[in-house]
Amino acid sequence: MASRLAVIGAAVLGAAVLAGHARAQTASKVRDAVYRGTLVCDKLPFFEKTSREAIEIKIKGSEAHYIHVVRERQEMSFEQGTGTLDGDKLTLKGGWAGEEDSYQASYTGTFVRRSAKLAGTQTWQHGGRSYTRTCSGAIKRPFVVFLPGEGKADGKP
Repeated sequence: MASRLAVIGAAVLGAAVLAGHARAQTASKVRDAVYRGTLVCDKLPFFEKTSREAIEIKIKGSEAHYIHVVRERQEMSFEQGTGTLDGDKLTLKGGWAGEEDSYQASYTGTFVRRSAKLAGTQTWQHGGRSYTRTCSGAIKRPFVVFLPGEGKADGKP
């Protein structure tokens, strides 16, 4: 009787471990997507207004790559960087360099379902001086059914 209970207990424990592993893989797979949103950054003394620009983050597994629009006066270029996803926590680091200005950036965010709120800083170098400004924003991915290779959206039954 005791050995039968031990076998049943081991089977239940094994099933729970497998279910947890499958759930973690599914959550990771669901996070593998392109997220788009907006990042709003405080005004700098040498710009006329706050910055409100697009950001795109591609996540695959625990790795992230991002690109963020930078408009310095009338010119448009891109901040780029990489990051990591650890559970629900996203960490990004990158930078941008123009002809006269440059900055290093770091952002963090926490996922809730299919979106994340971002917060961070940019440390600018301009005219021989350093300026720091805060940024915040949000990103979101499409519903799973609209992701490539998922559900009926790709033409598969």
